[in-house]
Amino acid sequence: MKTAARTLVALVSAALLTSMASGAVQQRKPNVVFILADDLGWRDTSLYGSTYLQTPNIEKLASRGMRFDNAYAANPLCSPTRASILTGLYPARIGITAPVCHLPEERMEASLIARGQPTHRARQQVSATRLSLSHVTLAENLKTAGYSTAHFGKWHLGPEPFDPLHQGFDEDMPHFAGPGPAGGYLAPWRFVKPPVGPGKTGDHIEDRMAQEAAAFIRRNKERPFFLNYWSFSVHSPWDAPPDRVAHHAKRVDSGNSQRNPVYAAMVERLDAAVGTLMQTLEEEGLTRDTIIVFFSDNGGVHWRGQQLAAQYEAPVTSNAPLRGGKATLYEGGTREPCVVVWPGRVRPGSRSSAFLSSVDWHPTLLEMTGAKASAGQLFDGLSQVPALLERGTPRKSLFCFFPHYTPATGAIPGTWVREGKWKLIRLHHDGEGQKDRFELYNLDQDIGETRNLADREPARVRKLDAMISEFLAVTGALTPDANPAFDSNARAEDPAPPAGGGRRPGGGAPVLGWSPSRDCTLQQTAAGLRIDSTGADPYLTVALDRSIPAGPFAIEIRMSSTARGAGQFFWREEGVSPPFFRERSRPVEVIHDAMPHSYRLEFSPMHPVTAIRLDPAAGAGVIVLQQITLRNFQGEVVWEWKPAPSQR
Repeated sequence: MKTAARTLVALVSAALLTSMASGAVQQRKPNVVFILADDLGWRDTSLYGSTYLQTPNIEKLASRGMRFDNAYAANPLCSPTRASILTGLYPARIGITAPVCHLPEERMEASLIARGQPTHRARQQVSATRLSLSHVTLAENLKTAGYSTAHFGKWHLGPEPFDPLHQGFDEDMPHFAGPGPAGGYLAPWRFVKPPVGPGKTGDHIEDRMAQEAAAFIRRNKERPFFLNYWSFSVHSPWDAPPDRVAHHAKRVDSGNSQRNPVYAAMVERLDAAVGTLMQTLEEEGLTRDTIIVFFSDNGGVHWRGQQLAAQYEAPVTSNAPLRGGKATLYEGGTREPCVVVWPGRVRPGSRSSAFLSSVDWHPTLLEMTGAKASAGQLFDGLSQVPALLERGTPRKSLFCFFPHYTPATGAIPGTWVREGKWKLIRLHHDGEGQKDRFELYNLDQDIGETRNLADREPARVRKLDAMISEFLAVTGALTPDANPAFDSNARAEDPAPPAGGGRRPGGGAPVLGWSPSRDCTLQQTAAGLRIDSTGADPYLTVALDRSIPAGPFAIEIRMSSTARGAGQFFWREEGVSPPFFRERSRPVEVIHDAMPHSYRLEFSPMHPVTAIRLDPAAGAGVIVLQQITLRNFQGEVVWEWKPAPSQR
């Protein structure tokens, strides 16, 4: 009897051990929640020192994991960084180096601009506009490993067929390809399609996306999931619930460089979304099974921009003590807030000074989850698992390639490298004789990049510049070259006409609201606005009767011409100083056969547009302008010019 009992116990014990061993082998993979803020600066959370912007949920997140102090985006603008996260490749290699992936034009490769401005020493790059389907994304690799995948919020890497549903995600909401919540954060939303729809008046899109993401978590709690939560916040247009703006307006300290109550309310909604996701994981018992990443795509908007609140005109935010911000090569443009939670592996409340780049996320998350890369897949990124486990610092250097002029920030095409405490910026062809110009900073002693040490440290400049050259060569970067059209005597584009009309010195009299350049005169005719070009640079400008909110937009122009050369379109943005026509389109081939033709150009202003300029040709002849229409991303007319019937 005892022998039988012992035998039964042995059999049961063996069965339990077998079951436990089997369970260990079949243990569920960790979930991944990747939270990417949009335009959130390094100092835009209380975690990184803000005393005005309140982010208790992000602080709570950091208490559960590791905070990185040297985490960087691979580019100071959104689309390139987003592409680098998904692919593990530098934007220089991908060809997406600017936030243009919402534009209708499908460009799969980068190129150099055909005709540089005479004030530009370099020919800047023209970015690709789509994330090629040839790249294997993080979502695709995790899906192959058995993960349920979903994307919520902003995408900005291309419309169908380059959307999330074609890049490895099972779900995509709200399935929108634009750069920001067109029309605003508060419902009714014009950019959101069913099943979300326009929403209930006053609802906030970030709140809704967080609720939808929470529902995805609940639906998939029995299997591993990858939730890619890329928030719309805190990108323009800048608006927020009025009651929350009023709350933060009472907290404004005029001596604080961060003092914008609208922006504070926007950061609050972002933090609330983080809280919603954390609470959902807790309610479903998934906290210990879920890796969470919190990161941002580029630095904060540090320029004044539009007046966000009538009595509180202020910069959108301040990245101080960092220099610059979004769309700059300085620390404020690419140093990002970063938190990683890995339950049971990362020490809660820990802090790391290790270098981390956005290209590292793909290989890092593959190692953390045990998923595999696609066969033969190339990564520029490195796994940060050693840093997370406090066993080393995998990355010894960081790079950023930004080959664009940016009027809003004064940025010049350049590339930087950081090694240890030293950061070298190569400004392509911006020196005397169109040679490269260099800025060298010791970030340990000068985090604000105020003292350029390039002249004092020539050997260090040569060493770091060689690293930049190797980086550009390895990634196959299309580097800006010297602009053959550069004229050292050229000045910035002529200023816009006065808001109330009037005549600009050197041009003819204004007609139908338009003011001409020195190389043309204007005349009202039955056919439209006649432009008699007498030289090589005919153009005309008009101040809009009201500012048009930030884009993206398409402008449609109908005109005839007997002149010659390509045409261009320029615009002026509110808050950009000096108020010149600094932005412009790519050159457009104009048909000069005296017959009416229609032309369509896409552009994406970063601030409200207050005036436009049209360069219809590049030589003598007669041009007749018949109509100009400005449409938003949804195709709606937001501004139009055409002579009234009585004027034709």
